[in-house]
Amino acid sequence: MNTIKKLLGYLWMLIAPSIILFLLYEAYDKISKAPAALESNVILQWTIILLVFTPICVGFFIFGAYASKGEYDQLPAVSTEID
Repeated sequence: MNTIKKLLGYLWMLIAPSIILFLLYEAYDKISKAPAALESNVILQWTIILLVFTPICVGFFIFGAYASKGEYDQLPAVSTEID
């Protein structure tokens, strides 16, 4: 199980930047194809989307880094085991 956790940690570390790159590509694509009358609305929408999802993806990356280092190998079974 610990090996699976480490492999999934590496997967999270690969997926997080991929999501950001995909969102940046989509934002560029949608903004460049938007009509002039709607361009400011599209820019605002994609700015909000990027501002929301960037910290989420950073959290995914940090979670993956901890998982790949084995920080989650020994999880407490009861609350009295927590230091």
